[in-house]
Amino acid sequence: QVQLVESGGGLVQPGGSLRLSCAASGSIFSIFTMGWYRQAPGKQRELVADITSGGSTNYADSVKGRFTISRDNAKNTVVLQMNSLTPEDTAVYLCNGHWSWMDHWGQGTQVTVSS
Repeated sequence: QVQLVESGGGLVQPGGSLRLSCAASGSIFSIFTMGWYRQAPGKQRELVADITSGGSTNYADSVKGRFTISRDNAKNTVVLQMNSLTPEDTAVYLCNGHWSWMDHWGQGTQVTVSS
């Protein structure tokens, strides 16, 4: 069983930065595609960014050039660096890990961008 625990959310002013981390338990982290999703009130959950086991990355158009996803397989962590944040980035951010039939989610961390 894989458990994912997010950290790093909070309140930030527009234009600011936050760094989200997701720590995974288990010995098979390295094979997972890891991703960050977000869900704002009244909106559908959307993919923000993901990174494959080989390090290939994919970003939503809305965050390209502002967010960076990375992973450290030795530490079982995946990080989302978020820069130039806007109020539209306000949401609960959830960590996801999936491979084949396995699909795991964290509890989420709140990110609020407001002045």
